[in-house]
Amino acid sequence: MKVEISMKNLLLWFAILFLGACSSSQRLPGQTAVIIDTQGIDMNLYDADLEDCYVFADEVSVGEKAGVGAVLGAAVGGIYGAIVGDSQTVRRSAGVGVVGGALKGTASGLSERDQVVKRCLQGRGYQVLN
Repeated sequence: MKVEISMKNLLLWFAILFLGACSSSQRLPGQTAVIIDTQGIDMNLYDADLEDCYVFADEVSVGEKAGVGAVLGAAVGGIYGAIVGDSQTVRRSAGVGVVGGALKGTASGLSERDQVVKRCLQGRGYQVLN
């Protein structure tokens, strides 16, 4: 079975990933839930602090990281394709690079957002367990 991936489909998927990564003040899919020691904690105050920390985490541009990853992935894939094959291989390799780079950039952005939230909560005196 031969799988044919068109650039139009790749760009559509990239747009979906990019727009999905542009969220605000909430945990994004793929982000780790924060686990804290709740002993002696006022959960209403914690919820307010957590929301504030997500606002700080919004400064991490997951969509931008996905975009940069896609561009770099396309370049690396295209170069690889040029070395090992013909123009058809270049297009396929660049397409695979776009998707792989966008996914890697998104994962990096989500990880950075997790760290911002956890550090923020630790700075406010919570014991973060994960």
